[in-house]
Amino acid sequence: MWLLLAFVAIPMIEIALFIQVGGVIGLGWTLLIVLATALLGSYLVRSQGALAMAKIRQSLAELDDPTQPLAEGAMILVSGALLLTPGFFTDAVGFALLMPPVRHAVFHWARNRVNVQSFAMGTGDPRRHGHPGASGSAGTGANGPASNDIIDGEFTEVDPAKRPTHQPSGWTKH
Repeated sequence: MWLLLAFVAIPMIEIALFIQVGGVIGLGWTLLIVLATALLGSYLVRSQGALAMAKIRQSLAELDDPTQPLAEGAMILVSGALLLTPGFFTDAVGFALLMPPVRHAVFHWARNRVNVQSFAMGTGDPRRHGHPGASGSAGTGANGPASNDIIDGEFTEVDPAKRPTHQPSGWTKH
């Protein structure tokens, strides 16, 4: 219901603002303002997006929770779409989302309303946590579910006397 309301209300707000602003300053200045906000917005989105990507990389490198940097990156992406959309209301919302205090407030507001069921990070064995599909063997046998100790696979024996024709990839131990 809220989405339908937004799709109806936002264009009506934009049309009303275009009529009001265009009546006061004229068509040429109105179009120039729309173009200028799109150009300024794309520059600001690019710079804010680069900062957000650096924060995401840092949180992943330090094995911190990347939720807030990812959410802020998504808000910057939404603000870019709003700033490229012609209109005064969407520009105001887009510029507001480019401000870090506004993004923090939106993130904390959303975080208080979202219930996360589980969150796991790291390189631990997924079978230990009971993730679906972690057994390596799909389906069930005659005696019940597939065992977590069985991993189906194919192999080829390598002749140890054969000399390698290339450097190791870094994924193999030598």
